[in-house]
Amino acid sequence: MPQGNGLLEDLFLAARILVNEGVLDGFGHVSVRNPDQSGNYMMLRDNVESKMDEGHVIELDRDSKPVRPNGPPPSIERFIHGEIYRARPDVAAIVHTHAPALIPFGVSATPLRPLYHMCGFMENDVPIFDIAQDHGVTDMLVTSPKVGHSLARCLGQCALVLMRGHGATVVGASLKEAVFRAVYAKTNAQLQPIALQLGTPKYLSAEEARKADELHRRVLDRPWEYWKSKIC
Repeated sequence: MPQGNGLLEDLFLAARILVNEGVLDGFGHVSVRNPDQSGNYMMLRDNVESKMDEGHVIELDRDSKPVRPNGPPPSIERFIHGEIYRARPDVAAIVHTHAPALIPFGVSATPLRPLYHMCGFMENDVPIFDIAQDHGVTDMLVTSPKVGHSLARCLGQCALVLMRGHGATVVGASLKEAVFRAVYAKTNAQLQPIALQLGTPKYLSAEEARKADELHRRVLDRPWEYWKSKIC
């Protein structure tokens, strides 16, 4: 575990915020890289606990094996996190969500595009991971390093990857950034069908998206404190 408990407190807060904002429910998960041992990362046993308890935290190594063999059982989809951390040293936190608003964009020909200035992180085309393409008929879950590697490859250098018939995975350079992106990706997905019904939306240009993303990276504390105030 990292020295001190500030990061773990933020991990618990992140889970509670994401539940409160409708990004996580009984499923989905959030993780954070261990800054003291960058190959390792931490996840929570579930999204239920409202207070920080280190016994509720599961630390996993670079192969997504629990560091404490007698600790709580890890998520069967931990390989989403482990393989992205392996492939992306710039990523410090990951959110995996089943938010319903995102699902249609992973199964249709309509791409998820940024029409909201809070979503500049979607400046590149949002990739779609189709598990069947490389792995045939499955239960749609990412339950092995091999499938996790395929997901990480599909994500590439993007901030978000949709997962056909499953959900989405969002990454950030910090917990606050990953939470920010996950919340607003859901909001953009809710707004885009409305805009499409009204006509042809004018999306953010690539340069507008980059500028918006740069700005929001400087003010991540503001929404974090707001979301935190709603649950504390």
